[in-house]
Amino acid sequence: MQERKIHPGWIAAVVTFFTLVATAGFRSAPTVLILPLEEAFGWSRSQISLAISINVLLFGLVAPFAAALMERFTVRKVVMTALALVAASSTSTIFMTQPWHLWALWGIGVGVGSGSMALVFAATIANRWFVARKGIVVGALTAATATGQLVFLPMLSHFAITYGWKSISITVGAASALMIPFIYLFLKEKPEALGMKPYGAPEDWQPPVTSEMPAGRLAIDTLVKSAKDRNFLILFGSFFVCGLSTNGLIGTHFIPAAHDHGMGTTVAASLLALVGVFDVIGTILSGYLTDKYDPRKLLFFYYGLRGLSLFLLPSILFSTIHPSTLVFVIFYGLDWIATVPPTLILCRIVLGPQRSTVVYGWVFVGHQVGASIAALGAAVLRVKLGDYALSFYIAAIMCIISAFAVLQIAKGKTSAELRS
Repeated sequence: MQERKIHPGWIAAVVTFFTLVATAGFRSAPTVLILPLEEAFGWSRSQISLAISINVLLFGLVAPFAAALMERFTVRKVVMTALALVAASSTSTIFMTQPWHLWALWGIGVGVGSGSMALVFAATIANRWFVARKGIVVGALTAATATGQLVFLPMLSHFAITYGWKSISITVGAASALMIPFIYLFLKEKPEALGMKPYGAPEDWQPPVTSEMPAGRLAIDTLVKSAKDRNFLILFGSFFVCGLSTNGLIGTHFIPAAHDHGMGTTVAASLLALVGVFDVIGTILSGYLTDKYDPRKLLFFYYGLRGLSLFLLPSILFSTIHPSTLVFVIFYGLDWIATVPPTLILCRIVLGPQRSTVVYGWVFVGHQVGASIAALGAAVLRVKLGDYALSFYIAAIMCIISAFAVLQIAKGKTSAELRS
């Protein structure tokens, strides 16, 4: 009887999961730094928030180039370089004296570094190591983002209060540096390097041909060709709405919106943390469903139900927690980034599986642009109108439109053909 062994793809997935958990912690650190830096330097909140805005934008913009670099120079080299950049940038902030130092270090340095290890890293590992169970692997790796925030935010907040803001910079820098040997020792590049096939690959499976283009040219060439494809435009637009309605709107403005209704900041923050808990469950479940059902239909339900919940949100915010508020938090958490696994699968139909990760990198740019616009736009509407209701309604309408738009992707193709 042949001895059953753990496929190394699962080991690669575990290593990637813990790396993404740490990356999420690095990205969440600036949120904890806002008030301490105001007190330490007297900088305005807008000056400090500009660093976060730069970070969020670059986190998305570098994704397709990082994906191309991974294809050209190996995943390990790109991730280790990104970790070194985060370590150097974070640690250097203990010497800053001007706002532009923060913009350069946390905005550009940590933004580029963490963006190079974000969802494109998860997508690359899933595409290289898995044919079967790819959906649930992507779901689990995507959920690592929420896990990292849940693990790191309370710890970093405690460090800021107990030891001062510099302790956050040192902690993030040290953690990044410690991850480098971890990646070097345990992350294997691809199954064919070990003389193996990806998990669940058929007997006639052949590895995709690696592009010989320089990484930058590969990323731009992928964008130019993808932009001519109607399916890509729908995926880009729907993911734009995804970022707008999650990170940009709820992630940024839920706490102040709840505070406008008389809810305490600590209570509102706890509800947002609860969203993160259910996000982990929802994203893994979405990965499981993506392996079994048509990803277009899943996206239809995700965007449609999210739109309906946003229509209801202005009427279920109170000064205290009501059952209807908890229902929204649980439901919205389950739906938070459940869109990622089916979206990644659908990226394969644009330019084929060999470029699907780079295509997804550009689709992810849309996500982050949407998040940036919502973060600023909702604040402007709040100042002009006195509340967030119109922002929630606009996002709800855009979600409903996206729900019907995604059904037009690869019209005429079956679910099985999308995965081939």
